[in-house]
Amino acid sequence: MEYRMEHDSMGEIKVPASHCWGAQTQRSLENFNIGAETMPSEVIHAFVILKRAAAEANYRMKKLEEGRKNAIVEVCESILQGEYPEEFPLKVWQTGSGTQSNMNVNEVIAHIGNARYPGLGLHPNDHVNMSQSSNDTFPTAMNIAARLEIVKRLLPALDCMIAVCRQLEAENKDVIKIGRTHLQDAVPLRFSQEISGWRGMLEANRTMLTQSSKSLLSLAIGGTAVGTGLNCPEGFDEVCAEYISRLTGESFLPAENKFHALTSKDSFVFVHGALKALAANLMKIANDIRWLASGPRCGLGEIHIPENEPGSSIMPGKVNPTQCEAVTMIAAQVMGNDAAIGFAASQGNFELNVFMPVIAYNLLQSVRLLTDGINSFTKNCLSGLKANKEKMAYYLNRSLMMVTCLTPEIGYENAAAVAQKALRENITLKEAVLALGLLTEEEYEAKVRPEKMV
Repeated sequence: MEYRMEHDSMGEIKVPASHCWGAQTQRSLENFNIGAETMPSEVIHAFVILKRAAAEANYRMKKLEEGRKNAIVEVCESILQGEYPEEFPLKVWQTGSGTQSNMNVNEVIAHIGNARYPGLGLHPNDHVNMSQSSNDTFPTAMNIAARLEIVKRLLPALDCMIAVCRQLEAENKDVIKIGRTHLQDAVPLRFSQEISGWRGMLEANRTMLTQSSKSLLSLAIGGTAVGTGLNCPEGFDEVCAEYISRLTGESFLPAENKFHALTSKDSFVFVHGALKALAANLMKIANDIRWLASGPRCGLGEIHIPENEPGSSIMPGKVNPTQCEAVTMIAAQVMGNDAAIGFAASQGNFELNVFMPVIAYNLLQSVRLLTDGINSFTKNCLSGLKANKEKMAYYLNRSLMMVTCLTPEIGYENAAAVAQKALRENITLKEAVLALGLLTEEEYEAKVRPEKMV
């Protein structure tokens, strides 16, 4: 491998000649060879948006000359278009401020700019990082990345799942089945009503995500090292946020209190709480579906779900609710991520939180997994769900809890006696009622009408 010599304030270091990063990136690669988790591409993308916006803001404020501004903007646009993905190799497990990833982006932009425009003298700190610090750029990039992923990827996936639930409600509005509480038989309901419960959960989660993710619109940029804005011209934060908003289509604003923005990550705890709530509801929905589909002959079997692949390497013909299993594993991972984020956010010491890379990594992983999981589940399971009307009717007619509708007529204790007799003697409710002489057959038939109980 061929190398070139790069230098930083600590001296010279060899860098692979085929790459565009500089000395600080190389030092991080050598000093933090930890794990396989690299800085999320969403964070890098957000960083590049920020660097482009900062160059525009610095030029408008007459701090950065036009040639260097144009070079930074041009290189940023190339990276945003998908070029140079191999130039951002740093691990999550690095400095807790994300300084090395900030410098990785700065060095790559400067190197490419200088290669395109020899003699430009573009410097990673003096020009690409002008008016900035890692301490305000990393939290800014975190916010941008999280907001964009939630709004542009997760919410559309959620909307699609909600739409499929609505379609299933319409298809099953006349289907009546037995309800269950405590895993035991309960009174009847329409299958469409059961599905509407799933939809209501998802709609509530959408509202939670929409509201909580607004806190990510407040950016730390302009706070520089400790929140005072040292080496940053007055008004830079507003101009930079304006350019970021133009580039993203989101209404980003500078944080009113930069000291809060640098040292606290409460917005990520808030947002991930909504992600955890979504995970909890997805766990419930997936579990409902796999229980209802259990069988095909020795389970509940009230619904059919798509048969996508063989389920066993030893049992021929077996098909499993694999999409449900994937979603429930995702939910477990998101709940674990929430614990890590909550603890990491509590570790803001004095003027800076130094657990930012792990917070960003876990939140973005949660968003990515939830988005992909919802898309897969909606396409490969939920959209193909069909009611087994015969099995639903069978359970409905055998349920002892249908006796509940007789309580106003014969009283709670008599109704309980009917249910107990029917269960004990393995007879129908009607047979038990008639045997106890509580109602005539005509009276029973008039009262026990499932369609009037839902």
